Amino acid sequence: QVLTSGGDAPGMNACVRAVVRTATFHGVEVAGIYEGYQGMIRGEIKDLTTRDVGGIIQRGGTILQTARSEEFRTKQGQREAVRELNENKIDGVVVIGGDGSLNGARALATYGIKVIGVPASIDNDIWGTEMSIGVDTALNTIINAIDQLRDTASSHNRAFIIETMGRNCGYLAQVSAIISGAEMVLLPEVDVEIQDVAKVIEDSYIRGKNLSLIHI
Repeated sequence: QVLTSGGDAPGMNACVRAVVRTATFHGVEVAGIYEGYQGMIRGEIKDLTTRDVGGIIQRGGTILQTARSEEFRTKQGQREAVRELNENKIDGVVVIGGDGSLNGARALATYGIKVIGVPASIDNDIWGTEMSIGVDTALNTIINAIDQLRDTASSHNRAFIIETMGRNCGYLAQVSAIISGAEMVLLPEVDVEIQDVAKVIEDSYIRGKNLSLIHI
């Protein structure tokens, strides 16, 4: 069984396809859980074949859809999900998702469910993996946006603050700042005084630059 949960990330569909095709090759039947853990609780489980995952590798988002489930955070919700899995005779679950999704997988494991976690989060904040699904696409999207912003910043002699996603992880901000040649990057992991930011911008203009990019 395979599910996608939490925030969607580019590459989730490719992972679903890989799970289905690999399992089918080895003679293992695969079912998909729709709308994440909420769908697991409701029993939204349908068989998946190689035909079901044909032509999805280039699509963003997730064909299994996703949802955040407050109910699954409770013991009662988790027991209901496990009951649905047992009634559908599910031997194991492949969870594709980020921090919250993988914590959910760990909760299932405490009930004796066999689980495999696949890190999928553009924040790249999953411990133990160098780069999770969705990160590379997110970086390319950020750089494309900055290329367009740079022209306006230069034309108007402005300082632009570029806010990236990442929650408590500064990976996207830091790497995109390096790639785009930003003047400064502010990371959640590092405390910075506002005076330091102002000084960097001031020094930039003193050196003759007509724009400043600050990533956060």
